[in-house]
Amino acid sequence: MKPGILVISHGSREAQWVRLVDEAVAAAAGSDALRRGLAGRRAAQTVSGEAGRPACDDVQRLAGDKAQQRAGGEAERRAGDARMELTIGGEPVPVVSSFLEIVEGRLIQDGINQLEAEGVSDLYVLPLFVSSGSTHVDDIAQAFGQPPVSAKREGELERFRLQGSTRVHFGLPIDDDADIAELLLSNIRELSSAPAQERLLLVAHGSHEADFHGRWRKGMTLLAGRLRELGGFAGADIAMLLPNQAACVMKALQRKHAGQSVIVVPLFLSDGYFTGTVIPNRLEGLDYRYNGRAMLPHPCVTRWMERQIAGWLESLVIDRE
Repeated sequence: MKPGILVISHGSREAQWVRLVDEAVAAAAGSDALRRGLAGRRAAQTVSGEAGRPACDDVQRLAGDKAQQRAGGEAERRAGDARMELTIGGEPVPVVSSFLEIVEGRLIQDGINQLEAEGVSDLYVLPLFVSSGSTHVDDIAQAFGQPPVSAKREGELERFRLQGSTRVHFGLPIDDDADIAELLLSNIRELSSAPAQERLLLVAHGSHEADFHGRWRKGMTLLAGRLRELGGFAGADIAMLLPNQAACVMKALQRKHAGQSVIVVPLFLSDGYFTGTVIPNRLEGLDYRYNGRAMLPHPCVTRWMERQIAGWLESLVIDRE
């Protein structure tokens, strides 16, 4: 058995977007937590925070402290290369960063081909997406032979070509996660002065389709609750861009909680069109605080990937025993 990891994100025409994803994947593949090897629950504890290591929300962004700069520098040198590698128990585990669309030569089938050419027999597919409500995640899962989220919706991708002996293990996107809640709190800390008098509005892409809308709503609601409790805010609400809810929800909040300020928290992997243009346009003329800061670059995204990979590798070790 030879394990391999395929991290899949959406892709973008913006080189900066692709670079940030590649750097995060490279940092996860080269992290000390995974290079030290897998030792049951100890590995998971190491990933989420070890003695003497700051909690995720206290870690400066990758451009911050010197240790993170060194890690980021190594990741930057490796970014742009589809293939990275981590070592478990002395055995190399190839890691490939691939994209759903746009990034030619680095698409999902390219990543599969590369890993299978290296002899990978057990393929862990990690969707680096914000929500399991994304129809893109459903498209990718169906193309790997996974069941659809809804029988009413057929995936839009052709089935991927896999060798008959390759076993696919499909992971989960972010949804609700403690590290990501800490990341979001660090993103908006500069906007907050009196949390007990402030409300949060988490804004994400969303979906018109009922089954997917429900998944978006569930994950966003849980994450909003985490963030509210973590930061001591007066409240936390959610709004999607599909359907067009942001302005309506904002106006309702301001009527109901007239004495409280609203901080808008974007749930997007990387800065771009939605964080820089769509959200400000949807909320034009309304009073709120916003810095447009997305999830990358931030070590919490790397730690999230580390935990997913460690959990899968641990399950492989248990299966082999």
